[in-house]
Amino acid sequence: MAGTSGRYGTRYGRKLRKRVNMIEEKQKGRNKCPFCAKYAVKRLAKGIYNCGKCDTKFSGKAYYFGD
Repeated sequence: MAGTSGRYGTRYGRKLRKRVNMIEEKQKGRNKCPFCAKYAVKRLAKGIYNCGKCDTKFSGKAYYFGD
């Protein structure tokens, strides 16, 4: 399993690296904006998100938006 958790090599165990990979995929990807319904939401900082389409800044979960 490579992805973003590939930087850890064989350290920390398979399950933890898999969990980190799953979280970082959600974190770095684009999400659906609750205001304009476009997939343009990016994470700016911990818990702060910005929609590139309607330029709305709002808060959400620390690591990824939604769910």
